[in-house]
Amino acid sequence: METIIVLFGIFITVLLIIWLTTKRFELAFAGRVAMAAMLTFTAVGHFVFAKGMAMMISFLPWANAIVFVTGIIELIAAIGLLLPKTKILTGKLLILFFILLLPANIYAASHNINLQTADYTGKGLSYLWIRIPMQLLFIAWVYFSSLWNQSKIKIVN
Repeated sequence: METIIVLFGIFITVLLIIWLTTKRFELAFAGRVAMAAMLTFTAVGHFVFAKGMAMMISFLPWANAIVFVTGIIELIAAIGLLLPKTKILTGKLLILFFILLLPANIYAASHNINLQTADYTGKGLSYLWIRIPMQLLFIAWVYFSSLWNQSKIKIVN
């Protein structure tokens, strides 16, 4: 749930700053900045909660290495979203990345894995009622902020 707070909080903040300085709503840009901030936030989790995250993918070989590599990928993606020349490619790769993450979330939920405490006290399968729509939100967010025709989502007053 913290990721949603970061995503929407940064989005609203950036929108307000742009509006106050330019009198424009740059929805796509604010969306990319917010997603970049969220990716940075989640990347930190890959290093702080590495043991719990490795438990989420314990069905894969080299789980610890994968956790660190995906944390680095999230940091690179955060930068890629902010660079005009790489935002489209980054957006496409991020959508694929979010799709590939879903099995790890399903595995973690079905095994009650709590990634923060690295034990089996997680919320269980009920967590998927939140996580799957959240994953779909992230995919849509990246699509609309980096891939969709940008001229459609700029609002000028």
